[in-house]
Amino acid sequence: MRFADEALIRVRAGDGGDGCVSFRREKYIPRGGPDGGDGGDGGDVMLVLAPGINTLADFRARKVFQAGNGKGGAGRERSGAAGAGLEIPVPAGTRVTEAETLEVLGELNADRPALLVARGGRGGRGNARFKSSVNRAPRQHTPGAPGEARQLALELTLLADVGLLGLPNAGKSTLLRAVSDARPKVADYPFTTLHPQLGVVAVGPMQSFVMADIPGLLPGAAAGVGLGARFLRHLRRTRLLLHLVDLSDPEGGPANVEALAEAVTRIAAELAAFDDRLASLERWLVLNKADLVPAEEAAELAGRLRRRLDWQAPLFTISALAGQGTASLTAAAMRKLEQQGADAW
Repeated sequence: MRFADEALIRVRAGDGGDGCVSFRREKYIPRGGPDGGDGGDGGDVMLVLAPGINTLADFRARKVFQAGNGKGGAGRERSGAAGAGLEIPVPAGTRVTEAETLEVLGELNADRPALLVARGGRGGRGNARFKSSVNRAPRQHTPGAPGEARQLALELTLLADVGLLGLPNAGKSTLLRAVSDARPKVADYPFTTLHPQLGVVAVGPMQSFVMADIPGLLPGAAAGVGLGARFLRHLRRTRLLLHLVDLSDPEGGPANVEALAEAVTRIAAELAAFDDRLASLERWLVLNKADLVPAEEAAELAGRLRRRLDWQAPLFTISALAGQGTASLTAAAMRKLEQQGADAW
């Protein structure tokens, strides 16, 4: 099973057109000589940056891409038309690997908006090219060269500005629904999120950012346990992490401070075990489901947890379901992203 942020496609550049064998045949011009034209070059296949796309979901429906073939040459030294090139739009942050050799071909971003992945075949030469003082009537010609064919693995490494992480059922999908137009599945059982969900969070005029929800993490995620392990690598390229923690207790009432601290340190340990870059990203604590806890107790829990963890980064108490505190959270995230600037990648 492949997810929206990964794709395996096959690309084929166009074949070159064949060179032509032809001799000039006109009245009153005897022995007109060779006039076969060259074949046209085959079209190239390029991957191009498309700012309006933020997932690889379109490649689930279409997996084979073919550029145009060059046309054959013709008499009167007419060259064949070149084949139409093919440009395949992909989102920023798409990493391209040759699937068979595992060679990394490149990554598309602002500094590299286009990548040639398959070169078209050269057109063949017509017999006019072989004319010489000792070969007045050549019949030689060359066929067009075949275009390159490749199987490519695409991986989206630049997934979003803000990434959500936490244990299963921490409320990540509910938060994404609350602050964006994304509609991820929400239910009262773990692992309702099976692949990354993206949503655009509009904070104000000309102020928005992309938020990503990945499957919940379990202990051992860095070693491959659970669904979220496949997507930890994508969070390395986000600019800010929001770590959601369930403020409620399954038995009813507020959660124990030690249990909350355990939930936070468990995820932090998985990030560090997976990648130093991921562990070094700025991470804010978001205590969710405050609607299930009296306001005074929620505030007290937040203060005790901050002291217990010696938490220096921002900490928010929200209810994603009720919309409580979500506007303040997204506004603060927007300010942080603007401070970082677009070159913070």
